[in-house]
Amino acid sequence: MTGEQPGPRQTRRGLVGILLDRFGHLIREMSKFATVGGFAFLVDFALFNYLTSKHGVEELTAKTISTVIAASVAFVGNRFWTWRHRQRNNAAREYALFFFFNAVGLGITVACLALSRYGLGAIWPAVFQTRLADNLASYIVGTGFATLFRFWSYRRFVFVEAGTPTLPQVNPDRDHGA
Repeated sequence: MTGEQPGPRQTRRGLVGILLDRFGHLIREMSKFATVGGFAFLVDFALFNYLTSKHGVEELTAKTISTVIAASVAFVGNRFWTWRHRQRNNAAREYALFFFFNAVGLGITVACLALSRYGLGAIWPAVFQTRLADNLASYIVGTGFATLFRFWSYRRFVFVEAGTPTLPQVNPDRDHGA
């Protein structure tokens, strides 16, 4: 031991350094979230194709099975890696909220596809009622917006920070009349 006291926290210089000091934790969370999501996507894709091609499972049944398993993988990855530093609440509550926000994210993806195919497709069917347009609307635009929504909602409502109230705090002793 040298007896030295830790000095003040060093800050980086320049615009990039300032941004990393301010938003570095968010960038790390987003990177982990993207990694977990990418892995869950691969699980979903591989399991769906395995069930339909090797076992002859009907497509909607296979998609339901693969989606539930992939979402469970994503939940575990996000709970124990992306947001492992956050307080743990009731696991059943977190899991239920996670699936609820996944369903909302699915709705966002389907809405983007429907807007492209049926909204813009009614105006310009040769462009927007094609397989390419469907894939771009669903997998690029829809998944992009849904991913942003999921990141925000998981971070805000599912894997909350310690001390973050999930409901507004009410003080019943407060005198409102005088």
